[in-house]
Amino acid sequence: MKHFLLKQIVDYLATNAQNIKLLKRIDNNIIIIEFNNRNIIYVDISKSNSTIYKCKKVLSSKKDFNAPFDVALQKRFYNSKIENIELYNDDKIINIKVNSSSSYKKLTTILQLEFTGKHTNIIILDENRVIIEALRHVDEFSSSRVVKVGIKLDEIPKQTFIPKIDEVTNIEEYLYEIYEEKEKQSLENVKKQKNSQIDKKAKKLKKTIESLPKKEELEVESNMLYEKANLILSNLHNIKPYQKSLKVFNYEGVEVDIDLEEKSSASKYSNDLFKKAKRAKQKASNISLEKDNLDEKLEFLLRLMNNINNAESIEECEFLSPKKERNQIKTKKAQLCESFYFEGFKIMLGTSERENIYLLENSKASDFWFHLKDRPSSHVIVQNSKKTIPDNVIEQAAILCAKFSVDFAGTYEVDFTQRRNVKIQSGANVLYNPYTTIVIKF
Repeated sequence: MKHFLLKQIVDYLATNAQNIKLLKRIDNNIIIIEFNNRNIIYVDISKSNSTIYKCKKVLSSKKDFNAPFDVALQKRFYNSKIENIELYNDDKIINIKVNSSSSYKKLTTILQLEFTGKHTNIIILDENRVIIEALRHVDEFSSSRVVKVGIKLDEIPKQTFIPKIDEVTNIEEYLYEIYEEKEKQSLENVKKQKNSQIDKKAKKLKKTIESLPKKEELEVESNMLYEKANLILSNLHNIKPYQKSLKVFNYEGVEVDIDLEEKSSASKYSNDLFKKAKRAKQKASNISLEKDNLDEKLEFLLRLMNNINNAESIEECEFLSPKKERNQIKTKKAQLCESFYFEGFKIMLGTSERENIYLLENSKASDFWFHLKDRPSSHVIVQNSKKTIPDNVIEQAAILCAKFSVDFAGTYEVDFTQRRNVKIQSGANVLYNPYTTIVIKF
């Protein structure tokens, strides 16, 4: 972070901050500092991009942090009074000196925020600048400047550069802009990462679809195998064991040379050919269904990529395409439908007629069912054991139903009701009553 910005932030805090109400870590390298009057700033001490910013919403903690560093933050800065805020040594280091009263004595503590390249760190010091704790401990083998509990902190070598003299009109608004830009960049990175993963699946699926045999080719193969098997069967009396080939006239009166592959039993060989012919015939009749199924899966992936491109937050991206747990065990043979999780509810989406039928047949009476009003769409089921579900879950399920059923953003009506009110007519065609209609826009 630039020197002139840190200087303006120090001036801003010196004027607007008298007490620290709360100070804790909310991510590996990020702390939240809440001053008096709910004036909150966030300090990101990542070495690659350390910064300070403000956010119009309170950012929640990624997990509970209970390291000695976090315990020291809580003990030394909770409900503390600020004695001084300064730009230490006129370098890119902010010192916040506080006083807090424990049960038996008054404690003076310095929070040192270092935005200094390789030395970037958060260090907790006592009034004698002895290290109480630090976000990053540094030993003598890693750097000439050691950061260890119980020793006096060495000064960072003073830089010879001349700080750029500049100024932003409104530092508070600028801190909000830093967060917005940071989130925008993070969102773009998440979109690229997730779309790259989905694109790999889509390309693999396209190759599978392109490699599918043609129905006509399978039918020709089946007929040839049947004819070969019948000709062998009708000439068994002329075939000797391990005979290499058989010359006969086919049903069109044309002489053909049939390769017997030196089989010991021509009868067994003909039976094998009949089985192969039958399999080829069955595959020919099912190949259209298989292709339709793969096409629907590909369409879902393309819609998913489009929805991620249109996502307005990282949370929306994670909802649409959640990260896999590192130690996640593969237990399911095949995914029977797409599943999403929101506010503790499991939302299931049918991306094909087969999946829609599966959802209808395997959902419980208390589950909630969603469908676009008066037009074809995916079926959506929200697993539920009560009479109602929260409004935000209803809205999320309805948006999901629309986003994976239509090609363009707009305003859509989605009907929903409990599964007990949905009567299957044939396949995935249903009648339902009573129901409620929600209007959603995306």
